[in-house]
Amino acid sequence: MHSLPVFLRLQGRAVILTGEGEAADAKRRLLERAGARIVGEAAEATLAIVSDGDAATVQRLRARGILVNATDRPELCDFTLPAIVDREPVLIAIGTGGASAGLAKALRQRIEALLPARLGLLATALHDARAAIRQRWPDAAARRRAIDAGLAVRGLIDPLSDKAVDAVPHWLSEGGGLWTGADRLENIRLLSGDPDDLSLRAARLLGEADRVYHAPDVPAAILDRARADAVRILADAPPDDPGAGLSLWMEMTP
Repeated sequence: MHSLPVFLRLQGRAVILTGEGEAADAKRRLLERAGARIVGEAAEATLAIVSDGDAATVQRLRARGILVNATDRPELCDFTLPAIVDREPVLIAIGTGGASAGLAKALRQRIEALLPARLGLLATALHDARAAIRQRWPDAAARRRAIDAGLAVRGLIDPLSDKAVDAVPHWLSEGGGLWTGADRLENIRLLSGDPDDLSLRAARLLGEADRVYHAPDVPAAILDRARADAVRILADAPPDDPGAGLSLWMEMTP
């Protein structure tokens, strides 16, 4: 991973913008949408966008400890600006590390077509229901599994369904929809160490698992496809007692 994706809250914060023309105008509109206070090069700030990619300006700003984005000069960038899918408050950012803005744009357009216009309303409804969700599932692990089940494909609040936001009260009353409460261990035998060769089933299970037991030869690139908060456990054989929720046993095919 060449960069750490982050979402910066810029409301009311100073951001330096230098340069003129269409590129500067585009960056100004983006910063204004984010609520940033746009200032000149001499002002105090922690971020700067050099819209004309001028190397000398970048050097001056970096000498002051400012993180810089230089338009069309990825080799000069401390951070890059992604293509953005905006379903407020849901934001999806697509970055290529400056390799190809055109590719990021094409991916954004594809994702835009997939996501319902009401996706942001679903996020807001889940935020407003946080107290009710905690009351319905006091145990954190059970709560996460219920949320995962509700948001799964064809779940009661499947985010790709236009009806999801209206189904939130029903999801709460039904106890999460698809989740059955059964603890289980799923076996995955990998045909290769390339994440692109994962089956749809394996990719889905990695995204849902509470813990991943794995043989020593399972590559890190595969384990990286699991949920960030899933526990990784190195083992020589499948566990006798894998624990609550969904556990995986992963090994390479001989």
